[in-house]
Amino acid sequence: MQTRYIKYLLVIVIFVYACKKSEDIHEKVETFLGFQKPKNFPETVYNFANNPVTKEGFELGRMLFYEPRLSRDNTISCGSCHIQSSAFTQHGHDVSHGIDDRLGTRNSPPIMNLAWNKAFMWGGGIYDLDLFPISPITAHEEMDESLENVLNKLKAMDKYKNKFKAAFSTEEISTANFLKALSQFMLMCVSSNSKYDKVMRKEDNASFTTTELEGYELFKQKCASCHTEPLFTDNGFRNNGLAPSPINDLGLYTATLLTADKYKFKVPSLRNLKYTAPFMHDGRFLTLDAVFTHYIHEVQATENLDPLLNKNGVRGIAINNEEKTKLMAFLNTLNDEDFINNKLLAEQ
Repeated sequence: MQTRYIKYLLVIVIFVYACKKSEDIHEKVETFLGFQKPKNFPETVYNFANNPVTKEGFELGRMLFYEPRLSRDNTISCGSCHIQSSAFTQHGHDVSHGIDDRLGTRNSPPIMNLAWNKAFMWGGGIYDLDLFPISPITAHEEMDESLENVLNKLKAMDKYKNKFKAAFSTEEISTANFLKALSQFMLMCVSSNSKYDKVMRKEDNASFTTTELEGYELFKQKCASCHTEPLFTDNGFRNNGLAPSPINDLGLYTATLLTADKYKFKVPSLRNLKYTAPFMHDGRFLTLDAVFTHYIHEVQATENLDPLLNKNGVRGIAINNEEKTKLMAFLNTLNDEDFINNKLLAEQ
């Protein structure tokens, strides 16, 4: 009897200890650290003083990001066109697919490292992250809804009243707080744990292979003027010599009406290219091979062609097959598996 009693007691102790460990692990996972600037990144552009990221604000923003009621017929959410497993792009679509399967005119850009962005959209026109969601929500080919209707739908749901009160100390569901919550979620979509980042931060004994290192040196010679480290974009607008699309998208010109801006599009980041195909503002290239072919052989003498792609009357970038292999090896070090698998950013 005494032996059996001791066995039962041991089982109970082990069970209690296991539960305690499970609670400790759960608490560790649930710890919310807020926005953290990566050590190898520059200072942010976004004004956090006007909208500090809090646990409650972020969680509300995450709910809103995956909320289909932001669209007219309650079928399309932000997450429909910005899918986490594709680094928050719309994988497989050359241009965005919105409500009623309407086609947009441009490829869905990634929601990634937006705290460092000075301008948004392929063709510019929006210079404040807090205003950015208005465009897809109200666009005919995207969500085709009005902000007034969106807010009325949210006001009819008690869960949102509670979430807004927790985040902003008021049950009022206002336009400003709605947009700030969405910004808090998007600001937390930080991709900074690629192999490249770990090498730069000297973490986990990370190092480039010989091919990757040679590719990195080539990258700095041939690509870094536009795709500036560590964000791998200069956040500017440039004409990269693409032939005009069938709809003759004029890019930045549509926002500024300046002739000098015709055919200029935002320079995309080169992070997470493994997950974000197809490429270019209209998704015309399905592979990175096709992108290289464009820059090596197919740069067009379009109006406002970037001078970097037209040196001494020679268009494009001189890259041979061996150099392309090395550049591809380096570009693969920019893929961030942690980012696309971060459960904090997933629909809950």
